[in-house]
Amino acid sequence: MNFRLLFAPEIEEDLLEGYHWYESKAKGLGEDFLRIFYALSSEIARNPMIYRRVYADFRRRLLKRFPYSIYFLVEDDLVIVFGLFHCSRNPQKIIEMLKLRENP
Repeated sequence: MNFRLLFAPEIEEDLLEGYHWYESKAKGLGEDFLRIFYALSSEIARNPMIYRRVYADFRRRLLKRFPYSIYFLVEDDLVIVFGLFHCSRNPQKIIEMLKLRENP
């Protein structure tokens, strides 16, 4: 069963921040970052329950090749991506940001 995929508005800012940082390091690297994010988001939508819960009902998928994680919730037939965070961030800060994004 494929789940519908929805992105919280803040994801655009998370993506642009990562994209610009990687693109400044090497031309085309930012494009790879975006491509991997969208590919893995589609993968999550195919089978979101294989990813473990890391905080409350939030689940996490690590990106390949980049030190980022996708944080998402599963509600009925919907996967909602709430965050894309660098893995070096303080886990407590990530939880605070997810709380804010979940309940604006």
